[in-house]
Amino acid sequence: MLKEFKAFIMRGNVVDLAVAVIIGAAFSAIIGSLVADIITPLILKPALEAAQVDKLEELSWNGVLYGKFLSTVLNFIIVAFCIFMVIKAMNKFKKKEEPAPEAPKGPTQEELLSEIRDLLKK
Repeated sequence: MLKEFKAFIMRGNVVDLAVAVIIGAAFSAIIGSLVADIITPLILKPALEAAQVDKLEELSWNGVLYGKFLSTVLNFIIVAFCIFMVIKAMNKFKKKEEPAPEAPKGPTQEELLSEIRDLLKK
């Protein structure tokens, strides 16, 4: 049962899907941080009236959060590197596939055509 599980996990489709989900989630965090921490403050702060700005400052309005966004990008790079290392290790330990045995060599097309020609002459 353990061998079957190992064979299932090592299949390319399962590994590709797992990598896609992990990288997709990490990239989604980058997009969410870009919108929430950089784009939204740039759009909202100038659009607010003076009274609303004072109210936001009471709520500890920090404006554009470049550091939070850069932290999210750094997290993505770390996750991507870790996934790269795991895949590299998996490929190293993966069995080398033995080449399929060559098909028995038969007559070439020219030889077959020569035989047919000779049979038709008879």
